[in-house]
Amino acid sequence: MNDTVRSSLLAVCCALGVFAFGARAHAAFVVQITRGQDVAIPIAIVPFAANAGAPAFDVAAVVSHDLGGSGRFKSMHRKDMIDLPHTGSQIVFDDWRRLDADYIVVGSLSRPAPGRVDVSFELYNVLTQQRLLGYQIHTDDAGLRLAAHQISDQVFQSILGIHGAFATRIAYVLVLGKIPHQTFQLVVADADGENPRVVMQSGEPLMSPAWSPDGKQLAYVSFEDKLPSIYVQTLKSGARQLVSATAGVNQAPAWSPHGRRLAVTLSNRSGNLDVFVLDLGTHALTRITHNPGIDTEAQWAPDGDSLYFTSDRDGGPQIFQVSLAPGSRPRRITFQGSYNARPRLSPDGSHLAFVTRVRGDFRIATLDLKGNGGMQVLTHGAFDESPSYAPNGAEIIYATHQRGRGVLALVSTDGRVQQTLVSPEGDVEEPVWGPYGSE
Repeated sequence: MNDTVRSSLLAVCCALGVFAFGARAHAAFVVQITRGQDVAIPIAIVPFAANAGAPAFDVAAVVSHDLGGSGRFKSMHRKDMIDLPHTGSQIVFDDWRRLDADYIVVGSLSRPAPGRVDVSFELYNVLTQQRLLGYQIHTDDAGLRLAAHQISDQVFQSILGIHGAFATRIAYVLVLGKIPHQTFQLVVADADGENPRVVMQSGEPLMSPAWSPDGKQLAYVSFEDKLPSIYVQTLKSGARQLVSATAGVNQAPAWSPHGRRLAVTLSNRSGNLDVFVLDLGTHALTRITHNPGIDTEAQWAPDGDSLYFTSDRDGGPQIFQVSLAPGSRPRRITFQGSYNARPRLSPDGSHLAFVTRVRGDFRIATLDLKGNGGMQVLTHGAFDESPSYAPNGAEIIYATHQRGRGVLALVSTDGRVQQTLVSPEGDVEEPVWGPYGSE
């Protein structure tokens, strides 16, 4: 559903009430791998030793969950482990080779001083007995889950050559209850759905969250005054700023690469939608598109010199690109199919993810912008929407429906690995993956 139709429906249907939150959200997601690599890499994540005074946090379980949940690795069950080494010198490689493990991770936790925890780990190639990694992470009790995700990132990159994204975060909208008694929550969580935290809650719709490039702020659309307005909220403090509340539609905020501007969709007096650029320092607005069609859902190119957006100017939703240079004319990007919308750029700008319609179903597809790869449909649902790239460009998170409920799903950019993240309650919508180093 496009933002225009969605905005109109939600404005009519939802109830009043809004307040900011710093509370923990409801229970975390359940990860379901619906499709993995044909040959997942077998790896053993041995339980880490907890030395005297160390907390009883299971770092190895988080690492195993991360790597196994990615679909690219097959994590060994602990019941199958015949030994529990904690350093490389304790590993009997022949035993692990017989267990068909290609790689093994060992480690330990120690407390060298009050309030500090050191997490040491090593990664070995079982077949060659080569030590591939050996690091120590200094943290505190509260940072152990993040440390575990950082270990997963390093193991993932060492073996696959792809920067991991387990230590990043996602934002999404959780809708609780039924019309007309719904509650909308803007939630930030770890990339695996753990540690969910409500940053905004309202009895009116919340839509279109967008991360700032430094990961410290979220822009989003709120209907708390019965009309759509765009806010920017700082995550650490909870402070929020109203940045766009012009008469009519205010929707689809997107941050420029340097974080100083937002691309937004606004309506004129006749109700027509066009793309504008809002300078967050001066609040000056620059109109980018001038067309009687609907122009919306803008996304910045990585160089900040052009925008991709959805327009029906040729009779149906298609994706266009326009330079920000004065007098530039948009050029059409998508030609295959009658419906292509909601463009999202890969971090390196080489590919475009978007929603396409295939025989009446809405799927997530990508388009190769640099080479001759063409268009590839990655998903197989009936109503897949809101794609967002992981900061490493290896996966796309999106919203879909499962048994009548809104859930999140992930697909690798080659389409070979798919997962579903199911919330124990409510409908989950409009996910967006945060950048590296997000607050």
